[in-house]
Amino acid sequence: MVPLSKVPSLLLCICTLFLPVAHTSEDVPFVEKYFDQYLDHFNFASFGRKMYKQRYLIQDQWWQKGQGPIFFYTGNEGPITAFWKTAGFLCDIAPQFKALVIFAEHRFYGNSLPCGKESFKDPCIGLLTAEQALADYAVLLTQLKKDFGAQNVPVIAFGGSYGGILSAYMRFKYPNVIDGAIAASAPLLSVVGAAPGTYFWEDITNDCAMAHPECVPKTRAAFLEMEMMYQMGSKGLQQLSAIFKLCNPLKNKADFKHLQGWTRNAFANVAMFNYPYPANNLPANPIQYMCKLIINSSIVELNLKGLAAAAGLYYNATSGNSRTCFDIYSDFVECADPTGCGVGSDSLAWDFQACTEFVMPPGSDGVSDMFPVLPFTLAMRTEYCQQRWNVTPRDNWTRINYWGPDIESSSNIVFSNGDLDPWHRGGFNSSLSSTLIAVKIEGGAHHLDLRSKNAADPQSVIKARKVEVANIQKWIKQTRHLKGKEPRVDDIYVLKALKEILEDL
Repeated sequence: MVPLSKVPSLLLCICTLFLPVAHTSEDVPFVEKYFDQYLDHFNFASFGRKMYKQRYLIQDQWWQKGQGPIFFYTGNEGPITAFWKTAGFLCDIAPQFKALVIFAEHRFYGNSLPCGKESFKDPCIGLLTAEQALADYAVLLTQLKKDFGAQNVPVIAFGGSYGGILSAYMRFKYPNVIDGAIAASAPLLSVVGAAPGTYFWEDITNDCAMAHPECVPKTRAAFLEMEMMYQMGSKGLQQLSAIFKLCNPLKNKADFKHLQGWTRNAFANVAMFNYPYPANNLPANPIQYMCKLIINSSIVELNLKGLAAAAGLYYNATSGNSRTCFDIYSDFVECADPTGCGVGSDSLAWDFQACTEFVMPPGSDGVSDMFPVLPFTLAMRTEYCQQRWNVTPRDNWTRINYWGPDIESSSNIVFSNGDLDPWHRGGFNSSLSSTLIAVKIEGGAHHLDLRSKNAADPQSVIKARKVEVANIQKWIKQTRHLKGKEPRVDDIYVLKALKEILEDL
């Protein structure tokens, strides 16, 4: 990582130009459009010329037509409208750059279903790959640049989490289309199996320990109480159902294991949303809030009640804080990603991707973390994926296809990671070159830097955004130089000399 104190003075001068406007992304309207994409970019025979409608969002109110850059958000595992709301940084800085803003939806998510209701069945599901999604983005950008008369304008990719991975991949795979990328909270090492195996649940535990010294031992005690109550048989299942306010009473071991996963999943999500201000219907610093609920009483039984209240904090937030009971099977879907696949059709899509291309953090072990022993080894993943999707993961291919940790031949990428984010150790936390820069955000959760500015933002994220803006400015200038739109200073002197020679002739 490049310390902010050692950023070149020229970049610091450029950073003084960073004056974001006072709005959130939710205040900025967009136009929803659809683009005809090939179902299969790589096999000319499989689906012939069949097309599907890819959704994208566009905002051109700040754009200097034909000259301003394009800010392109590489959509990830969900509806693109959700990412418009949570990635306000693009709209914050677009006026400064006179940029056109485009958010593209990932195939098989949101409204971009290649085969409609048949999308999650054979043979269509086989078209769900990051490689196909990247091709979608490259084709979309190339056509839109032509339509807008903007063939020579710079394009900067932005993305958070899986979207950050895709932004980096776009720079790897399509440097002719993408001139630079901001890859926020992007666990590129983790998804190719090159990160510490236990980091995810371990770092959530560390976040809780920082929030309150009693939080981790109390949480461990509460999970132990859950297990002891389960061992009481049907009476214990009834008590657990009452304490956790379940809509449907627990009946067996499978239900109990699902309750454990449901509870652990609440911590995973709140840790990612651990922002210093209210967001996603959660209070500010929600990990601290969860810990307060857990440590609220020294009475042993209330450890478990506090744990139930802590889990309820998250699941209440997902429904606008109006729940009277919790349906653990609707709230949480077990899948090939122990950190969670979401719900609805989006959970099906991510489950398939976790079964094919990407290695996810394994389950919790109760030793390096505070959670119950819920293992999910690579062997268990393979067995699950063969039964669920009739596919076998090809993890070596992902590492080869997307370079794994060996990305030094690329350039023009900023990798940002917050130290509160449980994904941060899955990404690049040290700079690899002068053009592959890592920025650490102290006190930052999951892609905090991509969110709209907020009065409660820590200084670390303000500085990180300035570094990102400085690099964007540099990439734009480089691109214009390469495309002959802004001659370098030395080129100007050469042209002047040539002109004088020609005049003498």
